Amino acid sequence: MSPSFCSGRFSVALFLVISAVPISYLVSLERAVPSTHVFSYHSSGFFRECAKWDDAGRRFLVSFMDGGGIGEVVPSDDGDIDALREVTLVKDADLAGNASLGIVIDRDRNRLLVAVADLLGNRYSALAAYDMSTWRRVFLAELSGQSKEKSFADDVAVDAHGNAYVTDAKGSKIWKVDVNGELVSTIESPLFTPRGWYNNLVALNGIVYHPDGFLIVIHTFSGLLFKIDLTDDKVTVVEVTGGTLRFGDGLELLSPTKIVVAGNPSARLVKSSDGWRTATVTGWFSTGMVHRIVSSATVKEGRVYLNHIVGFGSNKRHILVEAVF
Repeated sequence: MSPSFCSGRFSVALFLVISAVPISYLVSLERAVPSTHVFSYHSSGFFRECAKWDDAGRRFLVSFMDGGGIGEVVPSDDGDIDALREVTLVKDADLAGNASLGIVIDRDRNRLLVAVADLLGNRYSALAAYDMSTWRRVFLAELSGQSKEKSFADDVAVDAHGNAYVTDAKGSKIWKVDVNGELVSTIESPLFTPRGWYNNLVALNGIVYHPDGFLIVIHTFSGLLFKIDLTDDKVTVVEVTGGTLRFGDGLELLSPTKIVVAGNPSARLVKSSDGWRTATVTGWFSTGMVHRIVSSATVKEGRVYLNHIVGFGSNKRHILVEAVF
């Protein structure tokens, strides 16, 4: 929910750049106080790729980029937002060493779907599903198979029938996995590979399912936004005006006509009035924490919160910052 940004490879690259920044500058950034509401929590790891609000469970669910797994962060009843702690829910031994990346809640089936990938080698991609009551793994769908082609399962969306759609940020395709965990098809298009090698360093990334029966997908390095009609897998480029979506990462559907594009250096609010044939960037929000790297967005009680990948300090403090457009 970062390749991904909700892609790993780009996020790692950004982190390496950040690590070369003078410590004094990082300290000054850390001391800056966002102007909006913040949830801060202590974690067991430095890298958290994606966070989604689970309204039924009254908690944030977060994915572990470093080593794989899923955790929960439960806001306190007394409103204390600075003493929150992450609790590990899932840590699969057979997936150790892989990153857990984009996540999506399948509310109708009480499942959490998790994109899993080999962060650095790009030799393994999978989709895992977990029962959200027991945290038993329902299925593990291996996506990369025996292919020697590099791949990177980055983000995932789920439709009304329980079919999952997983973006490949390395191979520029989308895997379709049915409700039983079977890989049934792959969506590919020449449009997914724009001209210029530099535009394809991180390809398809954030993805959401629209209730009218199509997918909306961001291509990170080019900033292209795609609409994919699921009746025939037709791919079209959404004509976006009002600003660029370059370096967009995770997506969050706010309503049938609005999405949030998480990313760097700012998150963007995008609106469409014609069924996502065209769209307009109508708002921007920067947390000021550019060194922490925004990777995904989620909605809690009507308020948008941005997840930051990098945690800092001996207690690995992570933040979720409210975005106001």
